[in-house]
Amino acid sequence: MEGHHWRIITSAFSHISILHLVFNMSALWSLGVIEQLGHIGLGVEYYLHYTLLLVVLSGLLVLGMYHILIQKFKVDYFRRVTAVGYSCVVFGWMTILSTKQPSSKLELFGFLSLPISFAPFESLIFTSIIVPQASFLGHLSGIIVGYAIAWGLIHGMSNYWAISMLGWIILVFIFSLKKSGAYNFNFLEIESVTDTSLPSVRFLASGNGRTLQMSTLSDVGSNLV
Repeated sequence: MEGHHWRIITSAFSHISILHLVFNMSALWSLGVIEQLGHIGLGVEYYLHYTLLLVVLSGLLVLGMYHILIQKFKVDYFRRVTAVGYSCVVFGWMTILSTKQPSSKLELFGFLSLPISFAPFESLIFTSIIVPQASFLGHLSGIIVGYAIAWGLIHGMSNYWAISMLGWIILVFIFSLKKSGAYNFNFLEIESVTDTSLPSVRFLASGNGRTLQMSTLSDVGSNLV
């Protein structure tokens, strides 16, 4: 609501406590076998490509779920919820591995071994019981995106698409930081004008540097969310 769109990315790498971070690191370490399964279509490149997708899509799905619960079902509690952590991505990879390599085992903390085929939902229930603050919807969103990738509903990621997507993420990240006023980029100006022409972006000379100026359409009476 305040234009802090970069939080979709940074929330995945933020953690409430050391224990929260250690738990996610342990689970992710156990999933490292994915990097060694190039012969079944996984591997390091696949891991990097779809980690980027999992971070973005699971974050957007969580926001979508919260929006529906708040607007449609009037559950105002979710207006005050802070959702952080890498669990969405971990649950996504757990789901992908359970589909691609169902015979694998998931080792947690060196002593807890789970059959990977049941691990996503076992872990979902387990964490919800022992950690009441755990985001059930956050973990569920990772599982949903994981199944969408594993079943081929989301596919076709290549180096080109991964780099293009990363570029757009960085661009939106910087512009949302600037426009919301959270961080002041002195070299960047975003100016709205009442102009019926298409939006234009250009560099303008300004003293000893260059300024990027963006002209956007003014849409009176409409809200951009």
